Amino acid sequence: MAAASRAKAQASSLSPSKPLYNPYEGQICGRQLSESVEEFLKRLPPLTTHVSLKCPWIFIANPHARSRPTDYDQGSFMQAADGLLQEFTKEKTDIEKSMVRKAKGTITKKLTPLRKVLEENLLAKAKETKFTSGKWMLFPYPEEVNEQWAIVAEATVNRELGTAAKVAPDNGDGDRTPRLICIYTKDFSDMEDVKRVLERMVELGLVKRRGAGGAERGIHYKADAFTDLGIVSGNEWGLKPSLYASKELLEGGKK
Repeated sequence: MAAASRAKAQASSLSPSKPLYNPYEGQICGRQLSESVEEFLKRLPPLTTHVSLKCPWIFIANPHARSRPTDYDQGSFMQAADGLLQEFTKEKTDIEKSMVRKAKGTITKKLTPLRKVLEENLLAKAKETKFTSGKWMLFPYPEEVNEQWAIVAEATVNRELGTAAKVAPDNGDGDRTPRLICIYTKDFSDMEDVKRVLERMVELGLVKRRGAGGAERGIHYKADAFTDLGIVSGNEWGLKPSLYASKELLEGGKK
């Protein structure tokens, strides 16, 4: 991204009428406005910080972000989404019962358009209730996590990425399990911003155009609405957990 475009994107995130944003102020697991990024990283290095009830994640916020915790109605979304999922489950059960002698592929073909409608309705309800946040997800190995998290933390505070970021602390698995880093954006449907953050991650060396950490599959973007609904790989509704993939977006596509 050209320097002028990046400056414009950073300027657009400023909100002069609001105080500095930090939902983690006073929480031991988050960066405080009174500490520098360097002090924060020394206090909570993800490689050696142990997970606990007080520190399930390590957080940092963009202090100039426009997004605020009171901007969305998570409860209303969850209630409406639960109804949509139950309705789909009933339709799915009825179809499977009526096509019990049919081939699995035939049943799948019948369910595919219903799943598409379900996804569209869930995302529409998320937009309606302003529950639009989402995140790009990185999975660095433990030996890389401190370095990558430092890059993400600095860029988040400098308004180069999104509204906030978090990283998983040490859960006791040692060097065996990759750590999750989430880089948040305000609105999953704002493709310009979603792609801007991805492009900046490429410039920062966090993502390669042919994949993250050398992996051809790249990284993925997931709506927080889907996370809260428990939509993971192999979910009972057959929904795709992520909305976007870095490989396709960097090649000019959407999904």
